[in-house]
Amino acid sequence: MSTVTTPPSEFQELVPARMLNEYAYCPRLCYMEWVQGEFVHSADTLDGRLQHRRVDRDSGSLPDPDSTSDDEPETLHARSVLLSDDDLGAIARIDLVEADGHTVTPVDYKRGTVPNIPGNVYEPERVQLCLQGLLLRAHGYRCDEGVIYFVGSKRRVTVAFDDELVTRTRSLLHETRVMADRGGIPAPLEDSPKCPRCSLVGICLPDEVTFLRGGRHIVKPDDVRRMVTVRDDALPMYVITQGAVVGKSGDTLTVRQKGETIATARLLDVSSLSIFGNAQVTAQATRELLDRGIPICHFTYGGWLKGTTVGMTHKNVELRMAQFRAAADRTLSLAIAQEMVTAKIRNCRVLLRRNHPDAPAAALNELDRLAQSVEAADSLQTLLGIEGAAARVYFAHFGDLLRSGPAAFDFRTRNRRPPKDPVNAVLSFLYSMLMRQIMVSSMSVGFDPHLGFYHQPKYGRPALALDLAEEFRPIVADSVALGVFNNGELKERDFLQRNEAVSLTTEGRRTVIRAFERRMDSTITHPLFGYSISYKRVLEMQARLLGRHLLGELKTYPAFRTR
Repeated sequence: MSTVTTPPSEFQELVPARMLNEYAYCPRLCYMEWVQGEFVHSADTLDGRLQHRRVDRDSGSLPDPDSTSDDEPETLHARSVLLSDDDLGAIARIDLVEADGHTVTPVDYKRGTVPNIPGNVYEPERVQLCLQGLLLRAHGYRCDEGVIYFVGSKRRVTVAFDDELVTRTRSLLHETRVMADRGGIPAPLEDSPKCPRCSLVGICLPDEVTFLRGGRHIVKPDDVRRMVTVRDDALPMYVITQGAVVGKSGDTLTVRQKGETIATARLLDVSSLSIFGNAQVTAQATRELLDRGIPICHFTYGGWLKGTTVGMTHKNVELRMAQFRAAADRTLSLAIAQEMVTAKIRNCRVLLRRNHPDAPAAALNELDRLAQSVEAADSLQTLLGIEGAAARVYFAHFGDLLRSGPAAFDFRTRNRRPPKDPVNAVLSFLYSMLMRQIMVSSMSVGFDPHLGFYHQPKYGRPALALDLAEEFRPIVADSVALGVFNNGELKERDFLQRNEAVSLTTEGRRTVIRAFERRMDSTITHPLFGYSISYKRVLEMQARLLGRHLLGELKTYPAFRTR
């Protein structure tokens, strides 16, 4: 088909008509989608894509607006028409344009049924349709009205482009551009019925942000609606069989060894792929994973995380700019690090108090004192000293949390590189698993995982992931370690010893991975917001709350402290 387009200006970004719709619906949603590049499908958006499958295919053509032919005008239909105009500063892909001579009518397809309101069309849809009409006018066509076709009702509703609607459309178009140029995400809607069905509610966190900012309508945890899903339907996939090859067959990942298929998983059900040692991923599978935004995490055979393979960098450049500015600001970095270290010490104290057969009062009091002293730390070096002192107190009693078992499972002190006993081997492996999950979560939010605030930049070290892991080491990794030993899930045969180094066998790693994923999938009552949520979701939420702090929405970073 022939499309009438104008090249976009190199000085002004054109406003997509869909973003005008989003701005009229919720300015914050528009900002996240257009400026920050956030997008997540929901049942509504997927259904909408299904309903658009016909009109999304280019077909037909529009009449020449400059034609002066006296021939009888022909009625034409053109689908998926792309138009832009620099003077208007907008661009749109119109589902369908019906032409009768030089008079044209844009038709916009909408899922659902006709709403029972005056005019039968909500304002966001009215201004989006009007902007399409203004673009057609800018290209020389006569356009007096448009049509919304509601697929659910199979009904057309006509919208007249009167002066009032045109003025409103131009005003909102100007506001949308000013918002984007000015920068700074708009405040969330308060107690709005629009939020629960929004596909970006888990990114926006409207009630959570409003509560932490002291909003008028959300002043206590009971006011916070749980609009984020409790769990993520997609799960991590681990390949620890040496010599295995991960390939792709349709929409399924296959794991083959010596030509035989030993495992399969639907791509829809995979959140990340972790490869241990000498396993491989085919080029076809790698491309598909990158296209779907599924990271590939590479571990050594012993479980050390070596790196990740990811697709194109997350579009939220604004967040990474804020991250880099904050990392260069010693005062701001220290404030964030203080919240993380305080939470870690508090969580260590809780684990010790809950699991010790005879809770040592002196150790608990010392951990409490050290947590309080964090606020007075005037440098990252001082903070490191406080954290180190707390770790010595904590691990001095960690062995008491292990129930009686084989003598080989005794724990005396924390050691690593290499671990010298089974308990330390499991702790090190679990810290790698936690690091992998936090790296995936932080990258999905838009962060650079290598630039932190507490852990300083070092070649190849994921400093931000290490930062975010601090508050979760005791309540996730250490807790899982206690479980696999105290529940008898690990036996002496699950470990190998070479000289002083101790490592897990393949079967031992499988056992620990299963226990770790059970912990990630288990639900807790969020200490701030009061609703149930899985640990995996909590990790992602903490990364998003850190982002909200860096972008100026929250005064402090609300580190996670278990009750």
